[in-house]
Amino acid sequence: MLASALDDDDDVGKTLVLLRDGRKLMGTLRSFDQFANAVLEGACERVIVGEQYCDIPLGLYVIRGENVVLIGDLDTEREELPPHMIRVSETEIKRAQKVERELRGTMRKRMEFLDFD
Repeated sequence: MLASALDDDDDVGKTLVLLRDGRKLMGTLRSFDQFANAVLEGACERVIVGEQYCDIPLGLYVIRGENVVLIGDLDTEREELPPHMIRVSETEIKRAQKVERELRGTMRKRMEFLDFD
C-alpha cells in the first residue's frame, strides 16, 4: 500500500510513524528508503497525557530510519480516538506532560529503598 500511495497522489492518506522514544508522528508519507528513513509532509506529533491529547504541527519532517519502530497507514474511515479523549492546546498538554514527569520522578524516589540494581 505504501509504494502505491506514493505513486498516486489522489489516493494518499495519513501515515502513522511510531518512534523509539515513544513519539507518535502523523502526516503524508512522501518518501522512504530501504533503511526506513522517511519524509512526512504536513506532519504533526500526537501527544497523549491521560485523557487529553494535542496534535503539535511540525510541517515537513525528515525521520532517520534507526528511530522508526513502526510505519503504517491510518484508516481514514475509522474514528482516530475514543470519544472520551479531550483535545487541548499545546500549552496545556506541555503542562500535563511536566506534571506526569514529576509524578514519575516522585514514584521512582519512593521506590529507591528497593534497590533494584
